[in-house]
Amino acid sequence: QNKTKYRQMATTTTEATKTSPTNGEDKQSQNLRHQEVGHKSLLQSDDLYQYILETSVYPREPESMKELREVTAKHPWNIMTTSADEGQFLNMLIKLVNAKNTMEIGVYTGYSLLATALALPEDGKILAMDVNRENYELGLPIIEKAGVAHKIDFREGPALPVLDELVADEKNHGTYDFIFVDADKDNYINYHKRLIDLVKVGGVIGYDNTLWNGSVVAPPDAPMRKYVRYYRDFVIELNKALAADPRIEICMLPVGDGITICRRIN
Repeated sequence: QNKTKYRQMATTTTEATKTSPTNGEDKQSQNLRHQEVGHKSLLQSDDLYQYILETSVYPREPESMKELREVTAKHPWNIMTTSADEGQFLNMLIKLVNAKNTMEIGVYTGYSLLATALALPEDGKILAMDVNRENYELGLPIIEKAGVAHKIDFREGPALPVLDELVADEKNHGTYDFIFVDADKDNYINYHKRLIDLVKVGGVIGYDNTLWNGSVVAPPDAPMRKYVRYYRDFVIELNKALAADPRIEICMLPVGDGITICRRIN
């Protein structure tokens, strides 16, 4: 399940790449914000974010990921893409946990999917779900050229029915090493209720956008773009639920638009 409502409620791409006005910046300073496609960094200094990209991310970014990032930059909904620094983080995380059987909910053009596929061993697998195959197929030729398309089982359509089917068969319980969720925020808690059974003890679930443009700390009456305001409360409720869930350990990181890493402990 991907970000259909997110798309519909977003304003223009130019507006979406600016920092939310909830932090009190005036229009002039907003216009000076970093314009890198997929830029969702919450760092106060754009120069510092650019330093991270140029020093750590871009020199190590695989050519296939660079190509897909550049293709995605031309797409009208490019704000939905995973940022390059987050892609690098996911790639390393998957290697650190020695993941082999993984899942991704919300694919878009496949930048984070490619980061995962490149990190997995040759016989690794990704169950990837999104309601829009057209976006996925935009990045598919690059994924194929990278030699990792055989690791991906793409399913077009809503994720919840697929998850319900998986949960119904106890053979699937505890079989996933790593799961990444970057889809419709109003279903994140519904996803979590199912994914906690599917991920193994010691396995990891990553929820993207858990700081949601910084709006999670903004007053309810603060000016926000429509899609930010719409999903804000869902993100806040998710964060509360994850913090209170005794089955997981959590770590919230200000990478991209915020990512919460959940490690299942029982």
